[in-house]
Amino acid sequence: MNFRPNMDMVPAQSLGASQGSIPLPVTASTFRRFLAFVGPGYLVATGYMDPGNWATALTGGSKFGTALLFVAVISSLMAIVLQALSARLAFATGMDLAQACRAAFPKQVSFVLWLMAEGAIIATDLAEVIGTAIGLELLFGIPLTLGVFLTALDVGLILAFERLGFRKLEAFVVALLIVIATSFAVQLILARPDMAEIAKGLVPTRELLTNTEMLYVALGILGATVMPHNLFLHSGIVKTRAVGPSFAERREAIRFSILDSTIALVFALLINGSILILAAAAFHANGHHDVAELQDAHKLIDPLLGTVLASKLFAIALISCGLNSTLTATLAGQIVMEGFIKMRLSATQRRMITRFIAIVPAIIVIVVAGPKATGQLLVGSQVVLSLTLPFAVVPLVWFTASKSKMGDLVAPRLMSLLGAIIAVIIIALNLKLLFDALIG
Repeated sequence: MNFRPNMDMVPAQSLGASQGSIPLPVTASTFRRFLAFVGPGYLVATGYMDPGNWATALTGGSKFGTALLFVAVISSLMAIVLQALSARLAFATGMDLAQACRAAFPKQVSFVLWLMAEGAIIATDLAEVIGTAIGLELLFGIPLTLGVFLTALDVGLILAFERLGFRKLEAFVVALLIVIATSFAVQLILARPDMAEIAKGLVPTRELLTNTEMLYVALGILGATVMPHNLFLHSGIVKTRAVGPSFAERREAIRFSILDSTIALVFALLINGSILILAAAAFHANGHHDVAELQDAHKLIDPLLGTVLASKLFAIALISCGLNSTLTATLAGQIVMEGFIKMRLSATQRRMITRFIAIVPAIIVIVVAGPKATGQLLVGSQVVLSLTLPFAVVPLVWFTASKSKMGDLVAPRLMSLLGAIIAVIIIALNLKLLFDALIG
């Protein structure tokens, strides 16, 4: 099947007027042209450091020290490859991943893929609800149940950025990422991690194959890092740049967009690695090997690091992650809905729908099982993400490897091979997860 004959099946744009809204300098230097493409990668990077990532990194660091640091690195390398393919798809075909799926597949298949994508976005939003509510509780003492309801107020952010424009949204996200990075940099300085242990954690350990618990946590880190909604998001938001139709212009756009996302994801890896290293230095090294709840980490971090500043920074970073992920999940939801089923909602309407769906299970769990169950809910949301990931990865790898669909901008064979290997690994890990669940 080819995309070209089916172009009438997909909407010409997603995200409305934002598409092509950012002009590109024509006669400027290469560096200035690259700067015009900087931004989407950092929106994508926020999905790689959401509260679900925090939960798995804290668990891994407290239980096994820095032993699983190499898993975080490998997971990020996988993400870099997949996001590069996502950007390439957008500029080669003029469509985001959702639109490409609708154009290439029968309606029934496209409908199933849409349901999977929506499930991933709801699971992502659930993690954001819980994480932000916990951050509000830790920083301001707001009860967890009230905090969950307050997260709905972030719709004001969506309204503001609808008026201010896409470049302002990108600047806001980058500013919050700087807050998060600064918070963890200070905490790491206070924790004084052992550099030899960090270096040791970058080397794969044989224990991963013999220790079932370590393998389970490692799968959690992988599932929390490579997220399906980011593939749809990236393929949509790179089209905010007003790229010309020529082959040279699109090839340059692909190169600059891949560089943007690669730098941003390395930055996200540093933050995720910092969470794991902090947990190893503050908890594992001091005999606290079962820190899985964000609340427990916050409670323990002050006496272990010797200052109340550490816990404040921890809560501030958690809230910042929740706010950032709020914006990007909403954008991903718009791209998915408009691309798959041609339903166009305002960002505010989209936000209220997904947030309501996420708030309900969060409130039920808190009321029925208590605040301590929020950690289990976070882990459950990551399991959903892991199970839905192949439904985004496989079409992406297939599309970008096809010359009939991508033309002269088809992905290099090595990148397609890496993408296929990543897809096989993800599917195999999911099958193992399901097998383990079935046998208890």
